[in-house]
Amino acid sequence: MKRTLKILAVIVGVLIVIAIAIPFFVDANTFRPKLESELTDALGRQVKVGNLSLSLLSGGVSADDISIADDPEFSKSAFVQAKSLKVGVELIPLIFSKTLNVTELTLNQPEISLVKSENGEKWNFSSLGGKNPSAAKSAAPTSSGGNPNLSVGKLNVKDGRLTVSGEGSTQKPHVYDKVNIEVKNFSFASSFPFTMSAKLPGGGDMTLGGDAGPIDANNAALTPLNAKLSVRQLNLAESAFLDPAAGISGIADYDANVTSDGHEAKTNGTVKATNLQVVQKGSPAGRPVQLTYAVVHNLAKESGAITQGDITMGKAVAHLTGTYDAHGKVTSVNLKLNGQGMPVDDLEAMLPALGVVLPPKATLKGGDLNTNLAISGPVDKLVTTGTIRMENSTLANFNLGSKLAAISALSGKNTGNDTTIQNLSSDVRVAPEGTQANNINVTVPSIGVLTGGGTVSPGNELAFKMNASVGGLGIPFTIQGTTADPKFVPDMKGVATGLLKGALSGKGNTGQQSPLNGVVGLFKKKPPK
Repeated sequence: MKRTLKILAVIVGVLIVIAIAIPFFVDANTFRPKLESELTDALGRQVKVGNLSLSLLSGGVSADDISIADDPEFSKSAFVQAKSLKVGVELIPLIFSKTLNVTELTLNQPEISLVKSENGEKWNFSSLGGKNPSAAKSAAPTSSGGNPNLSVGKLNVKDGRLTVSGEGSTQKPHVYDKVNIEVKNFSFASSFPFTMSAKLPGGGDMTLGGDAGPIDANNAALTPLNAKLSVRQLNLAESAFLDPAAGISGIADYDANVTSDGHEAKTNGTVKATNLQVVQKGSPAGRPVQLTYAVVHNLAKESGAITQGDITMGKAVAHLTGTYDAHGKVTSVNLKLNGQGMPVDDLEAMLPALGVVLPPKATLKGGDLNTNLAISGPVDKLVTTGTIRMENSTLANFNLGSKLAAISALSGKNTGNDTTIQNLSSDVRVAPEGTQANNINVTVPSIGVLTGGGTVSPGNELAFKMNASVGGLGIPFTIQGTTADPKFVPDMKGVATGLLKGALSGKGNTGQQSPLNGVVGLFKKKPPK
């Protein structure tokens, strides 16, 4: 028994010595041309591998660095540059017959650059696996099906950095750190499972997992996919998920399902956003907003349709549907936004995100809002048109009657510290040059019916011509100043004309206030005795 143990110990010792000694006799660099050739053939890009070393204990070959060329239509610099590459190989064929059978590839700390063409039709990774002209000279023949005959048991990317940019874009590139990818049973010609995680630009984390493949031989971007995406603490303004020209910002959690057959991609899920801002000159919303959506996207045309877009804030729900076209530098949209019976109390916190500024301490309380809007154009120059209608609401801590003292005096009613709005309706047009509101019709029980129209500049400056119908009289006035500090200025000539007509026709005398007293009040003088 003891003799047997001694023999086993000697055998183990010899094997250890062999494992240590063989790397000194086998020069792994002799396999570098074959490794570079096979990788070049597989990727359709020129691949350069640095100094190789063989390690029997780890069961593979290691390289000091590796570079993969970019598509020459985009750049002459590297598409991928990694500090080290580990190649898992079958050792017996490697040692005894010098046959290189790759079982595992691991890229350590790679720098990966993804670039979208200026016309939006192509990515620099689209030609991966194809017959790149610059790589074809050194590449071996591929299989008849168009995809290389390469399969790897495991393919890993560890601690990488991914940079996403666009040709000719003035926007800074989006950088994803701590990128880790694990692929099992990789093959260009069949489906394979994968997982991916990354740190997002501006903070947050992303995980993506599912099945992909087979790789499209003509355009890798059209590879079929079935995966789940989970994003936490996404900075909307810094991410590459939204067109930065839209001016949307905030922090969001995002869960989605993504499926693609290589021609059409479908995605659905939910986005929960805090501190949401939807226009460039707005400020963060006062409460969270949730979007439940479904999108169908044409991969070749870079366009699609939003078939479901339920925007929820509290109990208020609006429905967004329509189409978009991401082909080109700036995305264009053609959307419809419809919301009926939305509680004003829930929407009030959204006004800052839309760039709407109320007077100091003023808030909207109670009532419902109805909207029917069309949103179209490039996202950096959107034009929104349609109608809004509000019923039975109150502008708390804002006394409109005091701003229209002379006019409200004609009604003979106490206006109080708040402004009750029985009905408000208007046609609106919101564009980069400002907001137009036409056919305004507001019923304020303490004053009367206010009608007219005007504009709000991008700097929130007001220019409105209005008319107050009080006791059968039409009293014209203008609204100037800003949305935060509106100035109500009576049209003196129009007021005098209206009151004179009212006096001559016998209108306006309710027994509570003389029309003449109203005119005198405009000049803030005491009425004659």
